[in-house]
Parts: sequence; structure tokens; C-alpha cells
Amino acid sequence: MSDPTPDPTPDPSDPMPDPSDPAPDPSGPTPDSLDRRLETIARHPFRAKFHLRGRDRATAELSGPSTMRWHAYDLIAKRLAPAEPYKDGKQTPYRGHPVFVAQHATATCCRTCLERWHQIPKGRELSRAERAYVVGVICRWIEREVAAGGR
Repeated sequence: MSDPTPDPTPDPSDPMPDPSDPAPDPSGPTPDSLDRRLETIARHPFRAKFHLRGRDRATAELSGPSTMRWHAYDLIAKRLAPAEPYKDGKQTPYRGHPVFVAQHATATCCRTCLERWHQIPKGRELSRAERAYVVGVICRWIEREVAAGGR
């Protein structure tokens, strides 16, 4: 299968997320709420193209969930959490780490997507609860991809 075509800027014609989906819960997301959110996002054609393949899949399988979670926290803290991330909208590669692929699949790749799909506003640093939510979304997507096996 071919790799997804890079889309560095969000398309204004993208369908808006379902307003009935709840905003991030400060007490922490549940697997069911994450699954509902992921299913909504996966209906978008651009997001649906992303899957773990090759080296990224092998990394996720060999590293395990706790290592993936640690990597996600680290990458989010450096690349997404600041109020104005460096090169926002272009800071997340399309491959090279399972977390990067997951960020595009889950619309947690830049602050614009985070605001559009997860109702987390731009222009301020992410709170601890918001970071935990983003990591939860990413890690849940990776878990589901690994569980689904190769495509």
C-alpha cells in the first residue's frame, strides 16, 4: 500500500468533529470514550489512511505499551505542548516512529488539529490533563493497531 500523502495544512472543507463527542475529561479518558473519539476521527478519509506498517509496527510491537506511552509523553511535551510549538503544522513527521503515525491518525499532530478535533485551544501551553488525554488517544490508537495485526 502507498504511504499517505502529506497534508501539512488542515483543509477548511474537512468535516467538523461530531459535537456530541465530549471534550477531554480532566479526570482522564476511558477506553470507551477514546474508542468513540477514534472512530469519529477515522471516518475522515485523510485520517483513515494511517496504519502502523513495517518498521513502525515492529517498533510498537517490540517496545510494548509502557515504552510507547513514555515516548508519547516525551514527544508531546517537546513538539505539541508549548503554547506556540516550533513549526506548528509541520512539526510531526509522517513516519519514523509509531507515535508520529498515531498523531496523524488521531488528529493530534499540530495545535490546529488538536483544536479542531479535540476542542483543545491553541495559544496556550497544554495542561497536565490535556497532555495525559493526548497521550491516551495516541496510545489507544497504537494498541488498536497492534491488536488488529498486519493489514
